[in-house]
Amino acid sequence: MSGCEVPEPRLRCVLPFEAASAEVRLLRKAAAQQVGRWGLPAAAGEAELLVTELATNVLKHVGEGASATLILEWSGERLRVEVHDKSRTVPVLRSANCEEECGRGLRLLAAFAVDWGTVLTPAGKAVWCEIPLGAGRGCRRIERAVGALESYQTGRAGHHGKAREAGLEESAIALIADLLHWSAACGHDPEDVLDRAQMHYEADADAA
Repeated sequence: MSGCEVPEPRLRCVLPFEAASAEVRLLRKAAAQQVGRWGLPAAAGEAELLVTELATNVLKHVGEGASATLILEWSGERLRVEVHDKSRTVPVLRSANCEEECGRGLRLLAAFAVDWGTVLTPAGKAVWCEIPLGAGRGCRRIERAVGALESYQTGRAGHHGKAREAGLEESAIALIADLLHWSAACGHDPEDVLDRAQMHYEADADAA
């Protein structure tokens, strides 16, 4: 019909879970499989990472065995990831100088998602984030990588040109090493994580 707007496709998946290490691993795999079924394999790795962080926050800050719900929603050029729990304590993003238990997961969330936030619900709260899926995805990845590396360079202000590039390269190596430590601490195989990251990089490069 002339003059009518066609609504964007909106797909939604709701996955209840209990806060436990084994459940988090299963939830991560289920999220990647669902995103793949929607035809968004390039977003699977990021979805897994963000689901892991959100679900682990429930385990750490609400308690083991706490009931929670993961919601995945694909609409247009964004994939939305939400985790609902029964606590009304809203997480706070603190500075990069805080210790590990002081919001490091939220800093990772802010670095990887194009947008994120928290909202109180009648039953508790929801923490949500959105992953970009459109044509600007590659540029967004580079921008957030630079932003993450610049914030990772504690006490390295004032670098310019080649000195800045060298500083970012050193920070990239240190950040990758820390992420591998994090993956091992979460029970993942660091070599498998590197292999999968390489696969995602190559797939994105081929699609560009």
